[in-house]
Amino acid sequence: MILQVQIKMNEALFIRNPESSELGKKILMHSVQLIYKSGFETFTFKKLAEDIGTTEAGIYRYFENKHKLLVYLTAWYWGWLEFQISFHTNNMKDPSVKLKRIIKLLAKAVEDDEKTSYLNESLLHQIIIAEGSKAYLTKQVGEDNKQHFFKPYKDLCAVIGNIISECSPKYKYPKSLASTIIEMAHFQNFFMNNLPSLTDFGSKQEESEIIAFLNDLVFRSLKKI
Repeated sequence: MILQVQIKMNEALFIRNPESSELGKKILMHSVQLIYKSGFETFTFKKLAEDIGTTEAGIYRYFENKHKLLVYLTAWYWGWLEFQISFHTNNMKDPSVKLKRIIKLLAKAVEDDEKTSYLNESLLHQIIIAEGSKAYLTKQVGEDNKQHFFKPYKDLCAVIGNIISECSPKYKYPKSLASTIIEMAHFQNFFMNNLPSLTDFGSKQEESEIIAFLNDLVFRSLKKI
């Protein structure tokens, strides 16, 4: 029996819930494929409609614009990742062991989750690495934040921050370290594969090197307290 993963999404992100219909699920599936293939800049609802075999007007019945679609996809991924962290650390007692598992989950390659047939998490992970920051590095970030579009990301950082505090109760910057771990895992992966001279991992191009680096960075910081 396969358990279905249900991620609660902010209703302000969509006009009609894309997970409520076959067309909506196709919009999510094909948008991930197109953004992964060609990038967010060249992605349009016209291209998406052609890829699905529907009308552009049909896409607009679900999403107001492509920015909200990207925010939806990134928010969904953070919610899914928080579920993965909870699932993989649930029976662990030692917070240091938990934190090491989280770092591994953040930095390693992601396999597609068969429980969500309409979203390819492996491709979505690559989009998060290359395009995810575009969801909030915008002029309207303040307004988007007022509508709680980034709550899943904040919730994930809070979960990781709490475990950091369990590891080192006197450490002053658990939230900052949590968000740094997430962003650095993605930036170092992007640099490793695209701008290797900015990392020490360009020759091997292995996620295990990034994991080792993050463990060294995090636990050296915590041991200084």
